[in-house]
Amino acid sequence: MIAFIKSRFASFGHAFHGWAYVIRYEKNARIHAVATICVVIVGTWLNIPLRDWAILVIVVAMVWAAEILNTSIEAVVDLASPVHHPLARVGKDVGAAAVLIAAGAAVVVGLLILGPPLWHRLFG
Repeated sequence: MIAFIKSRFASFGHAFHGWAYVIRYEKNARIHAVATICVVIVGTWLNIPLRDWAILVIVVAMVWAAEILNTSIEAVVDLASPVHHPLARVGKDVGAAAVLIAAGAAVVVGLLILGPPLWHRLFG
């Protein structure tokens, strides 16, 4: 049982190391980090309801998951195909498209949830 618990802690450590790698080396991940912080600050300032927080958490997690998966796809493609290959480009472009779709959906959801109360707070 102790070995199982230790291995779970190690697994979490690897996962957090991977997330830190993405933030450190991927420029777009830093943009996602700033956006995440802004959403948390604005949502807290507006005192949005828990249901809205749940939706925001889901879309923020969706963007992070897409970015992290895209980074892993890029790393594996670079390892498997150090020379430029048309299929390597397809793999990378499709991974980037997943991030684009997730981020676009997150922006729309963020505007729908945060937009009206923010407008009311600032101009109402």
